[in-house]
This record gives sequence, structure tokens and C-alpha cells, in this order.
Amino acid sequence: MPASATNVAPPPPVPRERQGSFGGSTRVKTLKPFDTCNIKILLLENVNETAVTALRAQGYQVETHAKALAEDVLIEKIRDVHCIGIRSKTKLTKKILDAAENLRVIGCFCIGTNQVDLEHASQKGIAVFNSPFSNSRSVAELVIAEIVLLSRQLGDRNMEMHQGIWSKVSANCYEIRGKTLGIVGYGHIGSQLSVLAESMGMRVRFYDVVPLMPLGTSKQINTLDELLEVSDFVTLHVPETEETKNMIGEHQLNKMKKGSFLINASRGTIVQIPALAKALRSGHLGGAAVDVFPKEPAANGKFFESELIGCPNTLLTPHIGGSTEEAQSMIGVEVSQALIKFINNGTTIGAVNYPEVDLRAIRYEENSIRLCYTHLNVPGVLRQITDILADHNVDKQFSDSKGKIAYLMADISDVTPEQIQEIYRRVSETPTNIVCRVLY
Repeated sequence: MPASATNVAPPPPVPRERQGSFGGSTRVKTLKPFDTCNIKILLLENVNETAVTALRAQGYQVETHAKALAEDVLIEKIRDVHCIGIRSKTKLTKKILDAAENLRVIGCFCIGTNQVDLEHASQKGIAVFNSPFSNSRSVAELVIAEIVLLSRQLGDRNMEMHQGIWSKVSANCYEIRGKTLGIVGYGHIGSQLSVLAESMGMRVRFYDVVPLMPLGTSKQINTLDELLEVSDFVTLHVPETEETKNMIGEHQLNKMKKGSFLINASRGTIVQIPALAKALRSGHLGGAAVDVFPKEPAANGKFFESELIGCPNTLLTPHIGGSTEEAQSMIGVEVSQALIKFINNGTTIGAVNYPEVDLRAIRYEENSIRLCYTHLNVPGVLRQITDILADHNVDKQFSDSKGKIAYLMADISDVTPEQIQEIYRRVSETPTNIVCRVLY
């Protein structure tokens, strides 16, 4: 990544030609072939170089910034871009999305997407992609390290040594071998953690809202309370939903063993911080490791405040669970490929707010097009589209819906330039149209 905060790449001397129409709206306009160098992409927050390289290789115009932008600056920048890539600090609110006149796709180069108004994005026909699994290993390794650090009180010993205090003690310091690790959420991170913990001699129990096949000798527990009661270490790996917000409060903490440990590397809203601070200061819990918080600073610096500061045997880290070179590189590859497939082919597989639709690769043949039609999910739409395409050769077609929107892809062959314009006009003028794109 260049040292400067901003880097606008000039279009390549010989752009890769990719004919078709990337734009699309409820306003009917004349289609014309475009080159990939006309696609404008804005990448913020020091998105990994693997993504920058992949997107520039397509011939897109890629502008990069090392940090998040102030709201007024972002509103100005986003007006004419087709795609934006962000991490966790940039907030794409309704106000910002409404200013994005050409925006068709958002890439979240991270796990979470709660920094984006997903519902409003889908209503505007903007697909959102993320990378939910690329940093799973990094998070699992951090949790293993924190289990060892907490069991030996290494955070407190390290702080004392930096203050010149020699405090060699063994009281309340333990090996992790033979201890029980309780995992809340047995997804990609939880299951990897399960394997790592067993390899270090721990017993693994897990709780999940759906029945899952245990790995190794781990066992699923029927209720959260039961898991809390039997575990020496409890680690949280759940998404942020209405059901998981504040799921660990005073009642749940009191259910945990006296002297046990809590680790949260999932979402900041999962644990009620005042209740956790109380449990730590009273000695009911032996320690905690927290990597995520309900409110996190928007930039690096001396901005962090929490009731957990100063609690005994408490490890606080600034949301770095997935912050490794390996994880960021994999995220860059995964999200950039999803963006390229959407821009070039209309593929929405992996989108978090969009129906997931894909067709075989586009045939780059003369007089063939791909129709990508995002519309309101109401009865009668497919009948209208069938009427429009009735006199044409539809090679393949697929449609799916998600909530209030639906997405249709159709490949059509043996069409003249005039017929392409007519198809685009008629589909765009349907009352349910959100975005109509024709790739050719």
C-alpha cells in the first residue's frame, strides 16, 4: 500500500474491454458499450493490497484511502462511484447511500456488515458482500492465546513487571489441560477453536441454537445455562442479532463457576459490560478477555473508555481478532472476487442483503446479452418479464427473492442492437423495477 493517504490510479494505457451496461436505474437511458476503465471504485480504510491489485487488473479506476473519511467528504466522494470497499469504521447510512447516485455494490472487507444500512441498500438495488470466514483461524488462535494468558494471570504479571514490581506467585494459576472450554456458537470460528483446544488437552462443550455435528470428542449442550455452569472458560462466537444482544448479563454471569473466565471476540453488544465489570471486581470471575465493545473509537488514539479498565486479570484488545496479515490477505481476495463477479457477470452468490443468484458464465458472443433485473418482490412480475421476452430466445434464466426484493438473471441470444434497447426500456419501465442492468 502506498505511503500516501490517497492514491488514485490512472486508467491503464490499454484498458480491458468489457462491453455491456453496468449502470441501471428507474430512469430509462440509452445503453452503450463500456470499457472496464469506466468503472469507478473507492476503497477506504487501507483495504489489503491483494484486493487493490485484483480490481486494478480488471481495468477499473481504483481510488484508495488509508483511513475512513469524514461524512461530508464521503458524501462527495461516493456520488459517482459504482463500487465502494470499506472495513469496520466507515458507516454507510441512509443519508450516505442516498447521495450515491451510481453505487451498485458494496464490499465489506471484514466479517461484520452492521456498519451498512442493509435494508436501505437492498431497497436501492445495492448488493453488499463481506468475508464471513476468512479470518476464522486468526480469531481462534487469539482465543487460545487468551485462555493461556488468563489461566496464568500473565496480563497482570506483565503490567507489574513494566512497573518494576517482581511478583512471583502460583496461587490461582493453572494449566489449561483437563479444563472445560464452553463455546457459545459452533460455527467456523467455534469449530476451529474446538479442534485447537482439544489438541491442548481441554474438554470441549458447545451450545448452539441448531443441532450440529461435533468435531473430535466435543459435545453439544442443550441450554446456555448448562454450558455456563460446567465450563471453566466460556468463549462467545455468535453474530449480532436481536436474539444475541445483551445475551450475557448478570444472570448468566452468576451461572458461571466461581473463578471461571469469559472471552468475547464476537460482537460488542453480546455482553453487558457493567455486569461483567461487577463480576470481575467482586472476584466471582477469575478474569476476562474482551476484544469487542458496544462503542468503539472511530480512529486510533487515546479515545477508549470502559468500565473494564482496571479490572483484575482482564485482557482488553482493540478489536484485533482478525487483524493478521494472513487474514487480511484472504479477505482481500475473497471480497474482491465477489465484487468482480457481480460487476462483470451479475452474480450475487454470497451477498448478505440480496437474493443469491448465479448462472453459467456469460457467452461472449455477438448478439447475446445478460439481463440482471432487481425488482420489488410482488406477484405478477415474472409474467410481465415473460411477456417482454416472449419473442426472444432465452438460453437460461434464474430468479430468487429475499424479503422485499427479488433478483432475476436471464441470458438472451440472437438479439439486435435495437432489440437490446427495447428490452432494456420495457424492463426498466415496469412499475416494480429497482435496477435493470444489461450486460453484453
